[in-house]
Amino acid sequence: MSADSHTIEHCRSCGGRDLRPVLDLGKTPLANRLLDRERLGEPEPTFPLAVVFCPGCALVQITETVSPEVLFRDYLYFSSVSDALLEHSRRHADALVASRRLGRRSRVIEAASNDGYLLKWFQPHGVEVLGIEPARNIAAVAVERGVPTRADFFGLETARRLVAEGLTADVVLGNNVLAHVADLNGFVAGAALLLRPGGIVELEFPWVVDLVDHVEFDTIYHEHLCYFSAHAIDALFRRHGLVLSDITTLPIHGGSLRVTGARAADAEKGLGGGRVGKARVDELMALERRRGADKLAFYADFGARVRALGDELRAALARLKSEKKRVVAYGASAKGSTLLNAFGIGREHLEWVADRSAAKQGRFTPGTHLEIVPAERLASDRPDVALLLTWNFKDEILKQQAAFRAAGGKFLVPVPRVELV
Repeated sequence: MSADSHTIEHCRSCGGRDLRPVLDLGKTPLANRLLDRERLGEPEPTFPLAVVFCPGCALVQITETVSPEVLFRDYLYFSSVSDALLEHSRRHADALVASRRLGRRSRVIEAASNDGYLLKWFQPHGVEVLGIEPARNIAAVAVERGVPTRADFFGLETARRLVAEGLTADVVLGNNVLAHVADLNGFVAGAALLLRPGGIVELEFPWVVDLVDHVEFDTIYHEHLCYFSAHAIDALFRRHGLVLSDITTLPIHGGSLRVTGARAADAEKGLGGGRVGKARVDELMALERRRGADKLAFYADFGARVRALGDELRAALARLKSEKKRVVAYGASAKGSTLLNAFGIGREHLEWVADRSAAKQGRFTPGTHLEIVPAERLASDRPDVALLLTWNFKDEILKQQAAFRAAGGKFLVPVPRVELV
């Protein structure tokens, strides 16, 4: 433990102390702490990355909490870089405008709104929006793009300040943020507090069932404190007067859930999802019970499957090296940082890593110190194989890199199984 982190002794959601081990990836650097060339010789902080299961509320979580000030105040992940994510967000906004009948008298507030990639789609409909984004550099970009944004962490105290200003919401959004939050109860209590009568909270996050089924262990890093099932989110919502009123499975990020929470009285009136929403919730909860996702046994062999995947990937890279193939990587992502550091893959296997984000280019990956170069380098330099670290956007990247592939280049996809395409 250091001044920048602490190890939990009880569940982040229900407070239970009976936390059962699931997976231990050892000590790893912070996944998004990309290095400048000048810092390559400096000691690099690492933190334990171990996963546990809480039998009391079925929440899967890591044991180490790194200070959010360390993780998020200066951040290099811009959501707008991904065309697929932008299109996903546009469809999400349009669906909410239609289903919730949002218009000029409506307000949508989003926690961890990044560069405004989602909120901007509500603005053409006349909907008032407000983003709450802790990374000051990214909040500034959102404001420049015309999306009102406050540089702050979202939680109960922030919500109270907003309510005091009269800033309540018809919809409170949190896409891929709840997993990042140490104070789960404060976050959900704050979201509930912001709701106008008939309002909803809608959240997206990776679904732990898909994570386990597809060995998506690289979704695990210090920013992602929790990995949710429908059972875990239902227990969390109920603690703060919300009912899980609708739920949808999504393919994005390797398999995600979009969950809707409404006040109990509103849910009874059908304002949170109605009969259709309740039926979807009941169906998914039943599926999780059949699979055993609310019990420790479901996660028992996850660690062994991760180790087997690592063995398979290292063997594939060794074969390519023995064949004198030039191998690089694509995607200087947080997922990639976990995979490379956990599996011991670095400069002896890969020459460099290409990435589309200009904010990352010229820096170096955490722990492995691979130089990050523009995505166009694949087509111009023509390596034989690129290890696809951003496999969750595989289809998008394969299309973008048509020139590289036409010249004979191949991608090595590491998850859910090692595959050369």
